[in-house]
Amino acid sequence: MPFPFEISATEGRARTGVLKTARGDIRTPAFMPVGTAATVKAMTVEQVKATGADIILGNTYHLMLRPGPERMERLGGLHKFMGWDKPILTDSGGFQVMSLAGISKVKEDAVTFASHIDGSKHVLSPERSIEIQADRIGADISMQLDQCVAWPAEKPAAKAAMELSIRWGARSKAAFGPRETQALFGIQQGSTFEDLRRQSSDQLREIGFDGYAIGGLAVGEGHTAMCEVLDYAPEMLPADRPRYLMGVGKPIDLVEAVYRGVDMFDCVLPTRAGRHGQAWTWDGPINLKNARFAEDQDPLDPTLSGPSSQYSKAYLHHLIRADEILGKILLSWHNIAFFQALTAAMRDAIQHGRFEQFRRDFHTRHTSN
Repeated sequence: MPFPFEISATEGRARTGVLKTARGDIRTPAFMPVGTAATVKAMTVEQVKATGADIILGNTYHLMLRPGPERMERLGGLHKFMGWDKPILTDSGGFQVMSLAGISKVKEDAVTFASHIDGSKHVLSPERSIEIQADRIGADISMQLDQCVAWPAEKPAAKAAMELSIRWGARSKAAFGPRETQALFGIQQGSTFEDLRRQSSDQLREIGFDGYAIGGLAVGEGHTAMCEVLDYAPEMLPADRPRYLMGVGKPIDLVEAVYRGVDMFDCVLPTRAGRHGQAWTWDGPINLKNARFAEDQDPLDPTLSGPSSQYSKAYLHHLIRADEILGKILLSWHNIAFFQALTAAMRDAIQHGRFEQFRRDFHTRHTSN
């Protein structure tokens, strides 16, 4: 395995550790800010680093369209292009197979997209996805190409997508080959069907990957159904490799997933919420558009880095109501800082054997507000 994964402490199924990469350590549980188009929206890389992020995520589909993979390679890869010298994980484009179903067509060999920008045709096979991620973009962690199905899914459709994902996973692994400084993760699929996820996991383990993701969740099934899947899905995957829950999620989702043995997360929520005036706090989300903050001189959270301690809620309320760009920047920054503080708190709680208490306290604060 190119990246050693060391688990330093466990409490129940929750665990904390370090994934060691050529570009730096990733402390787990880890939240990866999403840098869709070579930027974490509304933030500089210096601001992202200052929040404590060890790794960010890039989007293969969007980078394939612009600036384009070959241009990306000529410009020195994604790290140099955006000025980020820590690890980068790239998704494979598989999520867009589902989210852009109206402009994509899936066949055994590949998926064909009509660009949502200009209608141009793009073919993404497992081999091309790996080429873009590992060779052109230069990702530290690449994902196999997979097919994700929307929820609710009929079992035959979920089974067909899972089996196609396995075949694409084997082709992705063959295309990736042996590498010393880059890793490849496989993706478990199967919707909310336990037997399908078991089959997916067994076959992924036979292929052999450097890490394993849980895909096909956070697609509309809701928190309760997601947790029901996570009651069994993580433990189907190898215990000695990182487990990555894709596209998740809200803070309570992260806490419950860590409780069930998940190590890594990504989601657009922190920056998307920030751009729309929502701030995440230890007591849940608050809407800074609300008139009750118009004269509130308290900061959002004096314990966090960045704008949380520098600016009052009244000022942030004013910026959001006036649609000032600075308001979107400051709230995005705050939200990423909060998500990093949350994962840091979970790491500390597991390390000191008090994660169960942390989880209960977190639930109490979130359900009482």
